[in-house]
Amino acid sequence: MIKDSTKKKICELIERYPALEICRDDLNIATEKICEGFRAGNKLLICGNGGSAADSMHIVGELIKSFILPRNIQNFQPDFLKRAEKFFPDDANYFKDNLQCALPAISLVNETALNTAFANDCDAKLIFAQQVFALGQQGDVLLAISTSGNSENVIYAAKVAKILGLTTIALTGRNGGKLKNFSDCAICTPADSAHTIQEFHLPIYHALCIAAENEFFGS
Repeated sequence: MIKDSTKKKICELIERYPALEICRDDLNIATEKICEGFRAGNKLLICGNGGSAADSMHIVGELIKSFILPRNIQNFQPDFLKRAEKFFPDDANYFKDNLQCALPAISLVNETALNTAFANDCDAKLIFAQQVFALGQQGDVLLAISTSGNSENVIYAAKVAKILGLTTIALTGRNGGKLKNFSDCAICTPADSAHTIQEFHLPIYHALCIAAENEFFGS
C-alpha cells in the first residue's frame, strides 16, 4: 500500500487536467506498481522514440536527483555517510552536502554506441528489447512510451519484459495501439495526434515522479 499523500498527487494532477479523469484508475495502478518496485529494491526502465525518447531521459532526471522534495542523504541514508567517514573522511562532508538520494531509473535510449551497433549488426527493432534482456530483473518496471502504441521496438521491449517477469506500464494515446495488449497497465491519454498526446504525457510522468518521490522522501 502507498501513502494517502502519494495517492493525492494523482488527484492533484486530475484537478489540473480534468480530461485525465478517464485515466485515474490506471494512473493509480501505475503509481502503486512503480512504488512497489522501488520499495523492493528494483529499478525503472524507460524507452520511447523521438519526443518519447526525450521524455525517457527527462523522467530519469526527475528520479535520480531531487525533484520537488529535498533528499538529504543524512536523513535517508546515514549508513552511507558512516562508511564515507570511514573510507574518505576528507570527502565525507562534501558528499553529505551535495549527494542526493535517488530512485533508480535507466533510460534505454541513451546508449548510442550500443543501439547503433545492435541495429547495424542484428535488428533495429530489438534495440530496447536487447537492453531489457540484459538489464531487466524480475520485479523491475518497464515504462514503455509510444504515442501511437504501435512502435515495434517498444512493443518488443514489452514482450521481453513479460518473459522476464517485469511489470510493464504503457503510456500511449487514446486507443493504446497494440502496446496496451502487452502491458500490465496502460495509461491511454484522451488525445489522438502525437503532439496533443505528448502534451498530456509530460504532466502525467511529472505526477508519477512527484508521487514516487513523496512515497519515499515525503514526511
